[in-house]
Amino acid sequence: MKTIPLLAISFLLAILASAISILSVQNATPVSLNFFFFKSIQMPIGVVLAMSLSAGVIGGAILQPLWMLSGSKPIADRKELEEDIY
Repeated sequence: MKTIPLLAISFLLAILASAISILSVQNATPVSLNFFFFKSIQMPIGVVLAMSLSAGVIGGAILQPLWMLSGSKPIADRKELEEDIY
């Protein structure tokens, strides 16, 4: 039963990787990122997209377990919710 979600995720990642590769081939001109007064080196837009995507995936993978460990739990009972509010 777990093969279908894994297959769907694999297809999604393959489509995303191919879209990034097509975009990087079509837009080979170098760009530089500007953040306030900092300016990065010039690199192709495909590299910038790939780095942004990987930073987001890694950040999400790191923050998700930390979010679960923070102690927040869903409130299942309405009375418990009302007691917390009042």
